[in-house]
Amino acid sequence: MSVGRRSHEGAANVSGSDSDDEVRALPVLCPFDPVHFINGSSPLCPRVLFPRFRQPKLPLAQFYPYIRCALCCGFFIDATTITECLHTFCKSCIVKHFFYSNRCPTCSIVVHETQPLYNIRPDRQLQDIVYKMVPFLEELEREQMCRFYKERGFALPKPVPVSPQGPVVLKRQRKESFPRAVFTLPPELNIFLLLEFVGAENGISDFKPLERPYICVSGEATIRHVELFIRRKMELSPMCQVDLVCGDHLLDHHQSLKDIKTFVGKEALQDGLLVLHFGLVLPSQS
Repeated sequence: MSVGRRSHEGAANVSGSDSDDEVRALPVLCPFDPVHFINGSSPLCPRVLFPRFRQPKLPLAQFYPYIRCALCCGFFIDATTITECLHTFCKSCIVKHFFYSNRCPTCSIVVHETQPLYNIRPDRQLQDIVYKMVPFLEELEREQMCRFYKERGFALPKPVPVSPQGPVVLKRQRKESFPRAVFTLPPELNIFLLLEFVGAENGISDFKPLERPYICVSGEATIRHVELFIRRKMELSPMCQVDLVCGDHLLDHHQSLKDIKTFVGKEALQDGLLVLHFGLVLPSQS
């Protein structure tokens, strides 16, 4: 028993000397702290252990093509997007632009023939992103708006309250009891046209039929606008001439629709529609 004890103690002494060397070789680790681990002050944080995996910081100038208006070259304020081409501008900038043009300022696509403001929509998500990326922009815009109304003696517009979401049953009951309002036409679109095709001259065959002969336009539109509408819808060649007739009168390009309605009178009306007959002819060779 004594020999076994001595052998055991000797083995313990040998193993103890080896363990001291191993303890000296081990690195000293700090206790785990979640707060320091997240904010990067702990040596166990991945951003400290692996510096190459740190998230790079990009300059704001790299995002200018996506958060600045092409008209005023400033950051988006009330970001508004054109539904036809998805280009975005400040609301005030694009509204002023549509006063004298119906094309997109970026790609020159025709937004709408007569009312381009119908095809724009607010882009609130993009506006929120701009406010997040540009510090103090929202506060500065709010201060300028308050100053604008105060200098002119106007009351500040109240923010639109967001109604809380109620139960689904209440929403269904509201939809059933209050039907949606029917779309109403703006007052400037006060002329209803019926375009009747009377035929084409011999030698003209490459054209499409006019699928929708009923249109609603402004009384300020001229016969030239109607002709351009017919050319686009029927895909007519430039060598083809469009003649429009109202009753017994051959119409000129400069005549407006409201003048034609007043001049011709009830003879040109059919169920409240102004009837215009048109035909396709070849240009006269002089």
